[in-house]
Amino acid sequence: MKKESVSVPVPRLELLDGLRGVAALAVLVYHIFEAVAFSQNLEIERLARLAGVEPQLVDQHFFHGFLAVDFFFILSGFVMGYAYDGRWKKMSVGQFFCRRLIRLHPMVVAGTLVGVVAFCLQGCVKWDGTQVSLSVLMLGTLLTLFMLPSPTALDVRGNTESFPLNGPFWSLFFEYIGSVLYALMLRRMSTKWLKGWVLVAFVLLLLMGTWGPDGSVAMGWSSNPLNMLGGLLRMAFAYPAGLLLARLYREREFNGSAALSRFKRRLSPGLFFLLASVVLTGLMGMPNMGRLNPYYEVCCIAFVFTAIVWITARQSAGKSASNGFVGYIGRLSYPLYACHYPLIYLYIDWINRDVHPFGNQAWSSPIAIFVSAIGLGTFLLLCYDEPLRRYLQKKLLKR
Repeated sequence: MKKESVSVPVPRLELLDGLRGVAALAVLVYHIFEAVAFSQNLEIERLARLAGVEPQLVDQHFFHGFLAVDFFFILSGFVMGYAYDGRWKKMSVGQFFCRRLIRLHPMVVAGTLVGVVAFCLQGCVKWDGTQVSLSVLMLGTLLTLFMLPSPTALDVRGNTESFPLNGPFWSLFFEYIGSVLYALMLRRMSTKWLKGWVLVAFVLLLLMGTWGPDGSVAMGWSSNPLNMLGGLLRMAFAYPAGLLLARLYREREFNGSAALSRFKRRLSPGLFFLLASVVLTGLMGMPNMGRLNPYYEVCCIAFVFTAIVWITARQSAGKSASNGFVGYIGRLSYPLYACHYPLIYLYIDWINRDVHPFGNQAWSSPIAIFVSAIGLGTFLLLCYDEPLRRYLQKKLLKR
């Protein structure tokens, strides 16, 4: 007998949604600065060749923006535990996967198509100028639509990206894996075993960051096996850590805390959101710390980000911000994340054509990318993602 669909109401945690939007904006800024650093290094290399000296390349100015992905994973695990742990007596695994597909896959389709359009505008060539055949592009598109990493033969950009049509999709690939793990295994674990999982994953993540090839946890984006293993470890720690936070939150939700209640009264939701956003973006804006870098990154993920999620969840319970700025950037976060990177591809392609945007107008292009990404994300949110998800929920979930 099939389990009936169920919708157990849980209070929205609006401030957490807003912080997801802040993290998405941080990723956008990180990728823009990455492209700007690329253009600067091209110019530095050109001048160094003319002078016959060794080029001194520069790092980008928002070095740890990639940590936003780990914050996303923690949030996703928290949301899964908070929203779904109480539904499993009346919800099947198939119904859970249907809900996740409705939530995630419409923007996978949109982001893939935006990536294909951007690649065609570049002339369907790899970064080294090699022409890509239509059949390879179609197969690569099909793999991306099904959230499958591209092998080397279908790497249409030649940069070893696992999702070369839309690079950030690597984290959505691991997001899907996290959802499968949650539905089939993690939700069945006792809190004691889940703590053990998180502890082991923490140690492995620290070892990977410390002994890895780059001295960083910034892995997962490449089809290189070691890089993909690093991405898997990032998800394997952060996602269950968020789930563990949700369990602890639900256990304490009805107990109350006098100290926390006084804290809530003294600090308005708007001010708290501002402070949490400043802390979050400040940590991501820190420069490369050399030998201490992997320890900094893992501490941010394991201790600071989890603390931010925990405190924000306690602070935002019962608050509503759906109609304000916080609610807007929370809703915008996923469409923005899923569609912005093809614009970065176009900018880098423009630079590769021997155009070096320096001088008085140096920042006009990055600013244009930022504004365009926000506009494209808003358009897809209002005219595609939300209407389509409402339609699919009505057709598939209410039968």
